[in-house]
Amino acid sequence: MVDEPGTGVYPEYWEADVVLRDGGIAHLRPISPADSDAVQAFHAGQSQASIYMRFFSFKARLSSKELRRFTEVDHVDRVAFVITIGGAIVGIGRYDRLDDPAEAEVAFNISDSQQGRGIGSILLEHLAAAARENGIRRFTAEVLPENSKMLRVFADAGYELSRRFDDGVVSVGFNIDPTRKSLAVMESREHRAEARSVRDLLTPSSIAVIGASRKWGSVGYQLLEHIIEGGFTGPVYAVNPEAFELSGMKSYARIADLPGPVQLAVIAVPVEEVPKVVDECAAAGVTGLVVATAGYADDGERGLLRQQALVRQARSHGMRVIGPESLGIINTHPAVSLNASMAPAMPRPGRLGLFTQSAAIGVSVYAAAVRRGLGLSSFLSAGNRADVSGNDVMQFWEDDAGTAAVGLYLESMGNPRKFSRLARRLARSKAVIVAKSDLTGLSLPPGHVGRTTMAPPSALDAMMRQSGVISVATVEQLMDVAQIVSSQPLPQGPGLAVVSNSAALGKVVADSAGHHGLRVERLLTGLDLDSGASVSLDRLRLQLQGALADDAVHSVVAAMIPARSLSMEDITKVLAGCAAGTGKAVVAAFGGVLDPAARLDGLLPADAADAGIPCYSSPGNAVAALSAVVGYSAWLGREQGLFVEPEGCDPDGTREELERLLAPVHGEQLLRLDAEDAASLLARYGMAVEPSAVFENDDDAVEAAGQLGWPVVLKTTEPALRHRIDLGGVRLDIEDAESLRRNIAQMRRALEPFASGPFGSPALEVQAMAPVGQACTFRAIEDPLLGPVVSFGLAGDAVNLLDDWAHRVPPLSATDVHDFIRSPRASLKLFGYQGLPAVDVAALEDLAARLARLKDEHPEIALIEFNPVLAGPEGARILAAEVWIGNAAHRTDSARRAMRG
Repeated sequence: MVDEPGTGVYPEYWEADVVLRDGGIAHLRPISPADSDAVQAFHAGQSQASIYMRFFSFKARLSSKELRRFTEVDHVDRVAFVITIGGAIVGIGRYDRLDDPAEAEVAFNISDSQQGRGIGSILLEHLAAAARENGIRRFTAEVLPENSKMLRVFADAGYELSRRFDDGVVSVGFNIDPTRKSLAVMESREHRAEARSVRDLLTPSSIAVIGASRKWGSVGYQLLEHIIEGGFTGPVYAVNPEAFELSGMKSYARIADLPGPVQLAVIAVPVEEVPKVVDECAAAGVTGLVVATAGYADDGERGLLRQQALVRQARSHGMRVIGPESLGIINTHPAVSLNASMAPAMPRPGRLGLFTQSAAIGVSVYAAAVRRGLGLSSFLSAGNRADVSGNDVMQFWEDDAGTAAVGLYLESMGNPRKFSRLARRLARSKAVIVAKSDLTGLSLPPGHVGRTTMAPPSALDAMMRQSGVISVATVEQLMDVAQIVSSQPLPQGPGLAVVSNSAALGKVVADSAGHHGLRVERLLTGLDLDSGASVSLDRLRLQLQGALADDAVHSVVAAMIPARSLSMEDITKVLAGCAAGTGKAVVAAFGGVLDPAARLDGLLPADAADAGIPCYSSPGNAVAALSAVVGYSAWLGREQGLFVEPEGCDPDGTREELERLLAPVHGEQLLRLDAEDAASLLARYGMAVEPSAVFENDDDAVEAAGQLGWPVVLKTTEPALRHRIDLGGVRLDIEDAESLRRNIAQMRRALEPFASGPFGSPALEVQAMAPVGQACTFRAIEDPLLGPVVSFGLAGDAVNLLDDWAHRVPPLSATDVHDFIRSPRASLKLFGYQGLPAVDVAALEDLAARLARLKDEHPEIALIEFNPVLAGPEGARILAAEVWIGNAAHRTDSARRAMRG
C-alpha cells in the first residue's frame, strides 16, 4: 500500500498506538469509509451537551450525507483521525483545508466517558504532523465559549494562539510548526503518560498467574511461588483449569472466575494458547501483561508474526505487554513487595533500578547484582521488548523517589533519538549506566524488531556520551560502576588519594589512575597493618582521615593486600566510618586473597546499616569504575546550555526548495545536487561554498579565473582525486593565464592513467586560491536508526587512514558543539600545534552548529560532505560541498507521540 504524504492513498504509517494521560493505551488511525456505522454509534452515545458543543446545535443522528462527508476523506486536503479502545471509537479529530492552501480548520469530538484522558491533545499533535506533511502551516477553529475543555486543549498545546470573539463564537488560530515550547509540552505529556503506564505495571493492586502449575521447576510454578514468598501486598490468584489447589491456595479455571478484579496478569501458558488468554484478560479488565511464554524468538518469521499479533491484540484492548520471553519484574518497595520473576528470592531493597532485555542476559545482570549485595528498587526484564522498552522504564525511574541510579543492558535499541532525549534529562538527576555489545545497533538479536544503523559504530557511543550516559561493555563493568553510584557521593573532581599497605601495589594503582585521567594528590603506601588489630586499624584510620580532610582529594582508593591481624570486614568498617559525612567517595580493592569463599566484589561490610563500601578483587577495575563516575560527575557539573539555533537560518525556504528539487525523485532514489543547487540550499543556513567554475577548454578556464580572481587552484571534479596532490588531482597557487594553461596540460597528462579506471575522464575546474589553513572535513548523514548524524575530522590521513572522526547526533547544545570540534585526536593541530598558527575554532563551531541544525530539521537531505573546509586564523571556508537528497525517512523520534510499532 503506498503511504507517501500527499498521494491521497490511505497512509498506513500514520497509524499509531498511543499512551493516554492515565497510562492507558489506545489506537490512533486515519478514518475510513468502513467507519460509518462506528461513527454513528459514537455520535449516538454522546450527550446532548457534547453534540451541541461540536455542531452548535443538537442532532440525534447523523445523516447519510454527513456520514459520507465525515468518513470519506482524501488524506491531503481533508484528514480525519479516530482513536479507538477495544475497537470502539472514543475520539475523532479532523482538519479541512481552507481557501488559503496553507491554512486548515480543525474540529474535535471526544467521548463523554473518555474525557480527561488527554485524547484531544494527542489528536491535535497527530493532525498537526499530518498537516505539515501536506503543506499546511496554520490551524483555525471555532469554539463555543462554554466549551472550556476544547479551549484548554488549544491553550495548553504550546502554540502561540490568537483569539477573536465574534457572533457568540471564539475563533482560535495558531501556526503549527513545532516550537521549543510546543515540543516541551508534548515531551512533558509523553513523560507523565509513559511513567504512569510503567508505574501501573510495577505497582499492581492485584495479580493473576495464568498457567500456574504444581509441577516443581516449571515456569508457572516458580512465578506463583516467588510472588507469594516475596510477600506481595495485594491479592494473588492462580489460574489453571487442571488444578483445584496451587501453593496452598484455590486455583481457578479461568480468569473470568476470579472473585475480584485483576490489574496485572502474568502469563506462562504454551505459545499457541496466549491469544486466547489475552482475550480473556481483556474481557476481565486487566491493564497489564507480563508474558513469560517462550516460542517467539526461536521460531523465525512465524514467531515474529506471533509477537506482533500479541502486541496488536493487547494494545487494542488498552493493555501493555512486558515480554514475551520475559524473566519478569521486581519491585522491592515495602508497600508493593513484588517478585513476579524467575528470581528465587526477593533481592535486598536498595536504590538501583535495573532493566534488561532477553531472559538470558536478565539472569546474568540480576545474579551479578545479588552476588555483590547491591540493593535494588526495581527490576524489569523486557524479554523481546515487543512493547515495554528501556525508554518507557526510564520515564518511570525519573519520577521514582526510590531509585537513585539506573543500569540498562541493551541488546538492541528501538528509538535511539528518544533514548538520547530521555537519558540526557534523567542523567541530570540520576546516574544512567548502559552496557551494550559492539553489535548493538548493527544487528538484531532473535525476537527483536527494529532498525539497524549504517553510521560508524562509534556514533552510537558518541550519542551515549553526549547524553551523560556512563557507557560500559559488560555486565561486570556495569556492576563495578553501579556499586559506586548507588552507595557513594559523586566525586566533585579528579583529585585522588591512594592508600595501600604495599608500596608496589600503591604505585601500580597510582599509575593506573593517571592513565584513566585521575589526578593523584596523595600517595600513602607501605602502611604497616601487621602490628595488631587495634594499632593497625588506628593507623589506617589516621591516614584515611588525613587524606579525606585534604580539599584537593575528591575520592580515595584503598588498595590492600592481606594483613595478618585484619580481615576485609575490619578494613571496610574503618573505611566506611572515615568516609561517613565527608561527601567523598571511597572504594577498596583487595588483591592476593587466596580464600575461595571470600567475597571480594561487592558492598562491604555486608551488615552495614547503609550501603557499605564498594570493593573489588582487581585494583584496575576499581580505578576504571571510579574514573567513569568522575567523568559523569564532570558532565553533570558542566553547563550544558540550550540547543544551538544559529541566526540567519531559513527552514521554511529550505523546505520549499527541497520540495522543488525532490519533485522528480521517486521511491528510495537519491539525487546528487549540482554545485549551484547545493550552494543555494546551504546558503539558506548561512553556509557559503567558495565559488568554482568547471570548464571545457583553456580559454574558458582563463576567463573563469579572471572572474574568480587570481591566484587560482586547478583541480579535478572527481571526488576521490580532487584533494590528492600526490595523484595529480590538485595544483595550487596559479598566478596568471600562461601558468594556468601550462598546468591544465600537465594535469590532463597526469590524469590519463585514471581515464580507463573507475574515475573515467573527470572534468576540471578552477577556484580562487584560499588563504593557507588547516584542512578539515564535515559529514552529515540520515541514518535509519539514529536519524541525523554529523561527523568532523581533520582532512587527509587522520580520517582516511586512522578513522579519527568525532560524531554527534543532533540537536546539539553549545557544550556538544564545543566538544565536537575538540574530540578528534588530531584536533590539537587546530590550536597552534608545533608552532603553526591557531585557527578560528569559533568559525568551525559555527559551521558545525549550522550543519547540525540543517540536518536535524530536514531528513530529506541524505548526505552532506564538506571536503575540505579550510580553517585559517580568521574564518573557515568550504571549498567543496557534496549534497544528496531523497524522500524523507520516518525518524524514530518524531514530533508526535506514538508508541514503538
